Amino acid sequence: MADFGSYIILFFIWLVSTLTIRLLFAKNKLNSHLPPSPFALPIIGHLHLLGPLPHKAFHKLSTRYGPLMHLRLGSVPCVVVSSPETAKQVLKTHESSFSNRPHLSAVDYLTYGSADFSFAPYGPFWKFMKKLCMSELLGGRTLDSLRPTREDEIRRFIQLLQSKAADGKEVDVGGELMRLSNNVISRMTLGKRCAEEEEEAEGIRKLVKDIAVLSGTFNVSDYIWFCKNLDLQRLGKRLKEVRERFDELMERMIKDHEENCSDGKVKDLLDILLLKFGDENTEVKLTRENIKAFVLDIFAAGTDTSAITIEWALAELINHPNIMKKAREEIHKVVGNNKVVEESDIPNLPYLQAIVKETLRLHSSPLIVRESTESCTINGYEIAPKTQVYVNVWAIGRDPKHWENPLEFEPERFMDKEGSVISGDLRGQNFQLLPFGSGRRSCPGTTLALLMVQTTLGCMVQCFDWKVNSGKVDMEEGPGLTLPRAHPLVCIPKPCLTPFPPL
Repeated sequence: MADFGSYIILFFIWLVSTLTIRLLFAKNKLNSHLPPSPFALPIIGHLHLLGPLPHKAFHKLSTRYGPLMHLRLGSVPCVVVSSPETAKQVLKTHESSFSNRPHLSAVDYLTYGSADFSFAPYGPFWKFMKKLCMSELLGGRTLDSLRPTREDEIRRFIQLLQSKAADGKEVDVGGELMRLSNNVISRMTLGKRCAEEEEEAEGIRKLVKDIAVLSGTFNVSDYIWFCKNLDLQRLGKRLKEVRERFDELMERMIKDHEENCSDGKVKDLLDILLLKFGDENTEVKLTRENIKAFVLDIFAAGTDTSAITIEWALAELINHPNIMKKAREEIHKVVGNNKVVEESDIPNLPYLQAIVKETLRLHSSPLIVRESTESCTINGYEIAPKTQVYVNVWAIGRDPKHWENPLEFEPERFMDKEGSVISGDLRGQNFQLLPFGSGRRSCPGTTLALLMVQTTLGCMVQCFDWKVNSGKVDMEEGPGLTLPRAHPLVCIPKPCLTPFPPL
């Protein structure tokens, strides 16, 4: 007969076994309400599956696990959306459940505690800033008033290319486009170029680049719970140094505007923000940090995205000379040879518009990121609050169920037989094409971005032939939130207009 100690051991074995089985059953029951998921590793979850280009890793996994997939990135639950139908549910049908962006420690610090517009939580302040953006800051009247600024910078850009062409020099296209974007954004926002002194201008460009790099750096403390308060990657010092540089710049600019704008006339976006800052009757009182953080948003979102899009478009045109030729013929027919393309010409250049749409289908920012604020059901699966959602725009733009020859660069897909632009809405109503997002969190700068991209690209196509030493451009993608090229696009421009139109 077994002694009492044996019975105690057997009891504990029974108890542990029962609890284990019940826990496993409960876990399986819970997981049964989640979307399909790959096998996860302890602590890191599925982080090991992402690699340097997460959008491609997500796409590869979605071919096995479907258009709605559950992942655990360290301690953070996530779902990945890879079809237009599921994207519509997340971004439209259940938009109120996905109205926030995830909290990222680096971005939160750089934006003065999410005092900006892009990452502020959905609420009264965000609604006020959205309304201000659409009605005043980035509205039609403001963009029209700042049109001469954009055209002046594009003219300077073409003159630079003309000088390079005359000397037979190579051009780092991406680098020069980045300078153009920087100067446009700086003049529209602050009323002056990055700086008249090249050394200072380079410092501001480096600041914008550093902000973009730090904002896009994977921070382990955001995803592994026990690393939350640890600075394992030594990002803290770099973040502090960059924000101090930006803060110093903004204080100088704000002080300059306060001292020199006593006449009350609005000359740039900072003037509008300062008027709201001093208005005691606004529904939401802006702080100095709100103004700085919003300007940071404008620089971070408006500088590299437009430049990268134009660089990708030109690379595609160099690799498709027949499309380049057709675009140039359209421009010459509509605009002529006596002046360069202007913003007012764009509505009459449908093929140029189609080229930009096709570029955005293949080469726009690859992921839309949201965070759920409440529980909801998508495709029959339960999505819990505080779940990060990644809409894979890159994969949706290449979905063979919705795009014929999805990997080919074919602007004609956006044209009808009469040569007019068809379909391809870029403002979030066509869920097969989402370069600027959709819904209340869509990009408020869509109009400005399209004006800059289409006009600049039109001028580059109209005025120059573009040659690369290898004869063909490498189309490899590099890591980054805005889908940069892996290798710089270096070309030799050659004027193709004789005489060159006056600038």
